[in-house]
Amino acid sequence: MRNNKKFMFVLVSLMVMSLWLAACGNNKTNNETNSAATNEAATNAPAATDAPTERTLTDELGHEVTIPANPQRIVASYLEDHLVALGIKPVAQWSVPNGIQDYLSADLEGIPTIAYDLPFEAMTSFEPDLILMAYDGNVEGEKFDQYTKIAPTFTIGDKLTADWRGALLKIGEVVGKSEEAQKVLDTYDAKAKEAKEKLQAAAAGQSAAALWFVQGNFYIVSDQLSSGDLLYNQLGLTVPAVVKEISATGTGNWNAIPLEKLAELDAEHIFLINSGTETDSQALSDPIWKNIPAVKNGKVYEYPSTSSWLYAGTIAYSQVIDDVLESIVK
Repeated sequence: MRNNKKFMFVLVSLMVMSLWLAACGNNKTNNETNSAATNEAATNAPAATDAPTERTLTDELGHEVTIPANPQRIVASYLEDHLVALGIKPVAQWSVPNGIQDYLSADLEGIPTIAYDLPFEAMTSFEPDLILMAYDGNVEGEKFDQYTKIAPTFTIGDKLTADWRGALLKIGEVVGKSEEAQKVLDTYDAKAKEAKEKLQAAAAGQSAAALWFVQGNFYIVSDQLSSGDLLYNQLGLTVPAVVKEISATGTGNWNAIPLEKLAELDAEHIFLINSGTETDSQALSDPIWKNIPAVKNGKVYEYPSTSSWLYAGTIAYSQVIDDVLESIVK
């Protein structure tokens, strides 16, 4: 009887072990099968890619434009500030008979020029793969069709070009650098905010005006455009009454102001962009000019026409901020 019990115990133990081994075997087989299926699925799955793709966007004039996947040769006349801010060098840069955007010269060194009216032959010679047009007039009439025969042509347009922030963001979208464009703006805004705080600490409530002297005539900046937008809206300097008056009827970034009207300019600081020559500089010796309070008090800060004061964009405005701080805060 004792031996029978022992035999039964051994038999049961063997059966349990057999079942356990079978279960392990099944699990191993299932795991191997699942693993093989997973590997096969991974092998057959389409490869993920972050490579840019060709896109179709609608420009500000309603043209549907197919943008190349990765444009390498861009012409963006008068929009170079935004391109450079995004780390892009164009294949040609804007120019007029008497110069270029000199404040960008370090970034655009060696880049050939193209005339402001963008001749078709010159444009063709640069073999662009994308053309960005600043103004409506660049593509008026049959011009758009002519340029599109050279390369895809996307118009930023008059309204958006005047809005330097919107222009930067739109160009960022077109060239596939929207995130970079926003980062550029964020960095610039942080600099402007810091500058405003310094100005408020050193010159709270003080007024300023920007004047452009060219060919013997004075022009005063609008209180809402160009460097006027920077001085008053971004940096918080006070707008003189004369600037408000002329801006209300003016139509441009810079509006003509006669010397007699300058006599009423109550600005405590004047930023003078001097494009004059020795021949027409006599206006700066006129008693009316010399009796302006800021002139009498030695608060005129002079900059050449090659400076960034006549332009707009994060690079231009960053340089103007440096000029303002150096002049007023010191």
